[in-house]
Amino acid sequence: MSELLSHEQTLEMIKRAQAGDDSSNEQLIVSNIALVKSIVKGYLGRGIDYDDLVQIGSIGLLKAIKGYDESYNVRFSTYAVPMISGEIKRFMRDDGMIKVSRSLKENSIKIFRAQERLKISLNRDPDLSELSEVTGLSTEDIVEAMEAVRDPISIYEPVCHDKDSKPALLLDTMQDISVKEDSRIVDELLVEQLLNSLTERERKIVLLRFFRDKTQSEIASLIGVSQVQVSRIIARTIEKLKKLAEE
Repeated sequence: MSELLSHEQTLEMIKRAQAGDDSSNEQLIVSNIALVKSIVKGYLGRGIDYDDLVQIGSIGLLKAIKGYDESYNVRFSTYAVPMISGEIKRFMRDDGMIKVSRSLKENSIKIFRAQERLKISLNRDPDLSELSEVTGLSTEDIVEAMEAVRDPISIYEPVCHDKDSKPALLLDTMQDISVKEDSRIVDELLVEQLLNSLTERERKIVLLRFFRDKTQSEIASLIGVSQVQVSRIIARTIEKLKKLAEE
């Protein structure tokens, strides 16, 4: 079981890895492989083996290690998520694994043409209801078609909220994430990694109590200890998880 690195340890390892230290690079991969595996689960069942997806996701992780800069003011895990998923999506697209139906392609062309006409007549981007009225498609069909042909967005993609605002990188929009905690999606992806940091008994008790809604008395009977011991283990484990989450 890999040891979780604190935020400070991660930053130091990244600096060493970017300076050419292969051992630091390897340690960062081992420490973050659970994050890769969590993301990979969302792409199973598409004709690519699990182990191959992990390898592809690891390439994204390596790119994240190489490209991360502390001045971005986001945690490394937050920065790495779109890099890992983007690498997997890119492979699937280039390898022809992501199939877009003919009807979706035709709808996307119809939507694009309607968008261009409406931009001219309205002097602004049309909303979904306006596109629906012109194309005769439901708003759900419009969203589905647009998402089907959309390429994965780079975190270095320039974005501009309106014509008067200053252009910025998509990465800049991520900087509103609280310094004290990761974003919700990253927290969810790291749950498994945090649980793996517990002892077998701690993990079993946490799963029984918080994921299967067992009472302390029921847990005590199941694992053969007293209810008082269960209560103490739960309290100690919660504190342990809080400290890990804050690192």
